[in-house]
Amino acid sequence: MKTILLHPSYFPSIEQMAAVAQAEKVVFEAEDNYQKQTYRNRTFIAHSNGRLLLNIPIKHTGKRRKTKDVIVENDFPWQEQHWKSLQSAYRTSPFFEYYEDDLKPLFTEPVGNLMEHNLKIFDLLCELIGIEVDVSKTVGFEKNPEITDLRILIDAKRKSNFEAEVYTQVHEANHPFLPNLSVLDLLFNEGPNALSYLERAPLPVGHLPKRENTSE
Repeated sequence: MKTILLHPSYFPSIEQMAAVAQAEKVVFEAEDNYQKQTYRNRTFIAHSNGRLLLNIPIKHTGKRRKTKDVIVENDFPWQEQHWKSLQSAYRTSPFFEYYEDDLKPLFTEPVGNLMEHNLKIFDLLCELIGIEVDVSKTVGFEKNPEITDLRILIDAKRKSNFEAEVYTQVHEANHPFLPNLSVLDLLFNEGPNALSYLERAPLPVGHLPKRENTSE
């Protein structure tokens, strides 16, 4: 894939970052309407009891709005709780301490706009993993773009057919392998090997279901 269209998401899934690692250019959707129950403001990590959801609370207006206008609700200490969850889940993983200092500011510095925060996360993840890719944003919403449309990957309710290669997870003694979690799981367990994992991951792009129209 040369150019792909994606939604900015909160600590993207392994499937999404595999698509990024195998692309030459990423175009982020910046003109869509915000929808609930998506990876725009949530991600899954591995915990001792299985998958654990980390969810960013957002300010509700009661009106339809674009994702680029969504503001995070900071009356709830979600950053502190997310960071504690990551520490609890991955402190014994091989590479958590290696990346800890780079990631910590994302959970201590103030967050306002959701999309801007997700793009900041994306830039840091690319740096830590070693992904080099051109990035731009859309200037208008297109229902049927000419580039490879992977916006469906933002749908948290979608059943993924991503066939993940098994790697050693820190909690594998407690439960079976958990596929397609946040790419943080891969990074903390595989470290520098994360890039080669993402580059060789199979991407069943031709079998992705059609996405719903989220234009105005």
